[in-house]
Amino acid sequence: MTAAPEIAVETWSDHVAVVEIRRPPHNYFDAPLIEALADTYDELAAGTDVRVIVLASQGRHFCAGADLVGTSAAEPVFTGSGPLALYAAASRLFTASLPVVAAVQGAAIGGGLGLALAADFRVATPESRFVANFTRIGLHHGFGLTVTLPTVVGRQKALDMLYTGRRVTGEEAFGIGLADRLAPADGLRAAAVEFAAGIAAAAPLAVRSVRATMWADLVPAIQAATEREAAEQAVLYTTADFTEGIQANAERREPRFTGR
Repeated sequence: MTAAPEIAVETWSDHVAVVEIRRPPHNYFDAPLIEALADTYDELAAGTDVRVIVLASQGRHFCAGADLVGTSAAEPVFTGSGPLALYAAASRLFTASLPVVAAVQGAAIGGGLGLALAADFRVATPESRFVANFTRIGLHHGFGLTVTLPTVVGRQKALDMLYTGRRVTGEEAFGIGLADRLAPADGLRAAAVEFAAGIAAAAPLAVRSVRATMWADLVPAIQAATEREAAEQAVLYTTADFTEGIQANAERREPRFTGR
């Protein structure tokens, strides 16, 4: 394996590999990290006996999304070619050959929610939080959530999450289908691996074939949606509301939006 320094791969028994993002505690991402993650998925599918991937993260949170302002080691997503480069990399996750089970500890926020929804399944804890916080920072949602979120939870619940930016607990997520399993915090990864092993026990060629079919119609829709998402984000990134949203988030206070 040639995984990037911030991505670790551990092969378990039963044809399961744990792919771990290592940018703790928040695991912010940028386009190069998502590209490296997609490369890792492809290498596991092509050159090993791995049949199912468990996507995990090191540290307190699964993923707090894209680094919008350069607060971590990640490159701010609005530098260079902007979100289009990020979403081009992300589209490769949706077309991966192997099924993916995400182990979601702590928070999956913004683009981190999008990353969790790029997996086929999500295992969470009661303390997990799923947050489409984009409107709370003055931004349009991204990472294909236009398609993936309503596909999983239904249009009305997706609108609720996208419009309000409210937190959804692990228990609520399980109730609405956003999480497929609940596990105690100290047993989360083991539960995700057990879930993955159940998939890996099925005929591997058939599982790959089924995954390709089930994502076939969604992938073009996701690719088209991310183009609009990126365009809307590029506009809203320049507004006073976005500046206020980021500042309020950093200061842990309620934003004071003005519509400008």
